[in-house]
Amino acid sequence: MSNCAIVGINWGDEGKGRMVDLLTADYDIVIRYQGGGNAGHTVVNEYGKFALHLLPSGIFHRGVVNILGNGVAMDPENLWNEIQTVAAQGVSVTPDNLKISSRASLLLPWHRELDGLEEARLKDKKYGSTRQGIAPFYSDKYQKKTVLAGELFYPEELKAHLADLLEWKNLTLTRVYGAEPCTMEQMTRWIQEYAEKIRPYVCDTGAYLRQAQAEGKSILFEAQLGTLRDLDYGIYPYTTSSNAIAAYAPVGSGLPSAKIDEVIGVVKAYSSCVGEGPFTCEWFGEEAEKLREAGGEYGAKTGRPRRVGPLDIVATRYGVQIQGATAIALTKMDVLSYMDRIPVCARYRLNGVETEEFPFPTVLPQAEPVTEYLPGWKQDISGVRRWEDLPEAARNYVLYIEKQIGCHIRYVSVGPERDAYVER
Repeated sequence: MSNCAIVGINWGDEGKGRMVDLLTADYDIVIRYQGGGNAGHTVVNEYGKFALHLLPSGIFHRGVVNILGNGVAMDPENLWNEIQTVAAQGVSVTPDNLKISSRASLLLPWHRELDGLEEARLKDKKYGSTRQGIAPFYSDKYQKKTVLAGELFYPEELKAHLADLLEWKNLTLTRVYGAEPCTMEQMTRWIQEYAEKIRPYVCDTGAYLRQAQAEGKSILFEAQLGTLRDLDYGIYPYTTSSNAIAAYAPVGSGLPSAKIDEVIGVVKAYSSCVGEGPFTCEWFGEEAEKLREAGGEYGAKTGRPRRVGPLDIVATRYGVQIQGATAIALTKMDVLSYMDRIPVCARYRLNGVETEEFPFPTVLPQAEPVTEYLPGWKQDISGVRRWEDLPEAARNYVLYIEKQIGCHIRYVSVGPERDAYVER
């Protein structure tokens, strides 16, 4: 049995979905262990192009079981719509290959409403939420005021629980934000329209995983977002509201006894960032727009333009350390083929002093990038499948990054398709 976590090293949007889709063939089970429907994993394969938000990226492989763990913000409405979307393109999604932890909490309609209300209140100090209810959801979870997916099997108890929560939640909606209260009729209708439809997928995934572990089955843990959006280790408060690091995978998956044998960190060959917060290497103007267009850097969930810039060595090295990465997948190398020379943010300058250490979040906005340049390769590499066939300048770029971040780069992605990569 070999267990592997695939995690984002930077701000998210590194290409984790394409790596999970690629490597799932080597595993029996794929588990999403945190996050919700607020970010997308883009996958391109024989079924087409997909932007998955809740479904694990292993869903396209026959014979593989996909699990949404207890650490996930389980949004029945988003999930059901996503199931319908992929099914329409020929992807089979049944209780045999998709299982939802009975201990996963449900993201309810008022979580999305509160998310939007709070962002509106913050105005120019907003956190850059996608308004999918993630922060209010996790806040409620830690206050022990959420509904577990397993409660769908106990309708009378669920109704009483919802009534109690509704009374409490309406105090916030009406007295804090001056919004309309939520009614029991609205919640009952939502439960019937969405939550009941996902009930066949809900089960005791903990028992299933313990049995799988005893049988020696291999597990692939899929993270959402990246190190710098981790609640504890990211650019707080401009983070998500869960732990995106590999260390949380056993807890959020429902198998706390799991041992992770390998951590594959995904790094984009340049930097991109969705949302607010400090982004030291950020480009603006024509330079940024050219890179954004070349890489198709628009949010998979929101469609909004991503902030972009050169690869940030300081942030990437920090991400490798926090994730405990044992290997790196470098994605979107082909995007840089138009550049005469390749910029890299090699260090930060903070208060006039250059540093290679990632700063404390409070002072991070004061950091300035120190840029170095490497020769470009100026040719299409999307068809390359062997390391020795990459242009020398491209190989040198990979080796430079590898040396600077202190972790072996095993995969080099040269396109979005499943087979468009080089393995070293």
